[in-house]
Amino acid sequence: MSTVAATRHRLEAGIVSVVAAISRPVPERLSQGVGALVGAFAGSVLRIRRRTVDQNLHLAFPDWTQRRRDATARAAYRHLGREAMSLLRLGTLGPDEVRERTEIVGGSALREALEEGRGVILLAGHLGNWEIAGAALAARGVPLDAVARRQSNPLSDLRIREMREYFGMRVLYRHNGSRPVLKGLREGRAVVLVADQNTGGKGSGLFVDFFGVPASAARGPGVLSFRTGASVLFMSIFRLPGTPARYRLELKALEVSRDQVPDAYAREVVQLFHHCLEAEVRKQPEQYFWFHRRWRTRPGNETAPTEVSGP
Repeated sequence: MSTVAATRHRLEAGIVSVVAAISRPVPERLSQGVGALVGAFAGSVLRIRRRTVDQNLHLAFPDWTQRRRDATARAAYRHLGREAMSLLRLGTLGPDEVRERTEIVGGSALREALEEGRGVILLAGHLGNWEIAGAALAARGVPLDAVARRQSNPLSDLRIREMREYFGMRVLYRHNGSRPVLKGLREGRAVVLVADQNTGGKGSGLFVDFFGVPASAARGPGVLSFRTGASVLFMSIFRLPGTPARYRLELKALEVSRDQVPDAYAREVVQLFHHCLEAEVRKQPEQYFWFHRRWRTRPGNETAPTEVSGP
């Protein structure tokens, strides 16, 4: 790593530490308000990734008026700012408080799947606050492995990993391949995969329908389930109105017949996950992470979606 990169990483980590130190002692309502303002500033003034957000909303909701899409975009930036502040405070909460701030619907489905002893694959999207979802389950004693992509800033990566481990999660990095995930499933653990990002046209990917538009997705969750016999559950979490921050986490078993060839089984798992995710996003679209270029990779010779301009 170059000296310049190392300096930049230390500076970024230092800024985050200062913001966290300042935000924790102040009333939560105030820190949440500041987070929302910062998010609004990033979206409306700095316009960070605003073109991507506008394009994604146009693809997902072509029947909406531009005014409604713009309002959703602004709300998404405010939501991101609030949840960033929530994450900075998460490390100060004990397991008891995390349990108090979260309610779980469908917990029996997870318990029954774990009792089968073949492990459980929890599929989630970038909706609500997925970090809180993991903490909520781990704080309730669920043996949980979180599959993550290593952050480019090693100091930030360490901070996030320590937060996850604080609640009892075991962190598995994607670049280490599938062996650690398979090991966790064979130990009867639950493995969380946030599986709604573009795969970049890699050989292991496939295309599924997402908001009526073909989207590149990893077939890995279906392959892992077929190989191990692990149950697959869809997991979503929404921020509830008000302060202090509270969340509702829902778990739902994905019923897929195993009486089919592996490729067909994997495709059905991934497609069903995206159908479930789309249905949840439609409930509260402002809580979805529209900042990722979800539809960047196109099937065959299809060109990328036409970019649209924001307001």
